[in-house]
Amino acid sequence: MANVRIPERRGVITFKGAPLTLCGPEIVIGAEAPDFRLLAQDLSQVTLASSAGKTRLLSVVPSLDTPVCDLQTKRFNEAAAALPPSVVVLTVSMDLPFAQARWCGAAGVDKVQVLSDHRDASFGLAYGVLIKELRLLSRAIFVIDAKNVVRHVEYVGEITDHPAYDAALEVVRAVAG
Repeated sequence: MANVRIPERRGVITFKGAPLTLCGPEIVIGAEAPDFRLLAQDLSQVTLASSAGKTRLLSVVPSLDTPVCDLQTKRFNEAAAALPPSVVVLTVSMDLPFAQARWCGAAGVDKVQVLSDHRDASFGLAYGVLIKELRLLSRAIFVIDAKNVVRHVEYVGEITDHPAYDAALEVVRAVAG
């Protein structure tokens, strides 16, 4: 198997002001959503096709055990309760599935599916959110429609900042009809 060169994007994001490197391509609105392989809390595999025909809101966080990630996931969990059944909200982090299950139970998060990219960083590399220096995922939001077209992208510039929740939810509502 030939070596595949993974694109790197330097200075797109920072952590407390220090620039970091993102591995993987930049995803743009209108592009076809890349596939991925994630682990559910029961260790089953979840791919883009697992939610075929649905509008997906992908909330990407570095680690559920940090304050902003905790609040981001709880905020989308609360919002998910009011979204139509044609919408699936996925939270993706590098946390182990067991830690995710523990966190979800303690936080009462039950409306979003929390998934792990720990095994092979498939999602991080496909969506350009894998932080080279930390092997964590950068904070980002993606909205993908039922036909697998990317309809919203936000790479949060400073990892410790919150994403634009309302902007993402507005796109989800518009796309889901």
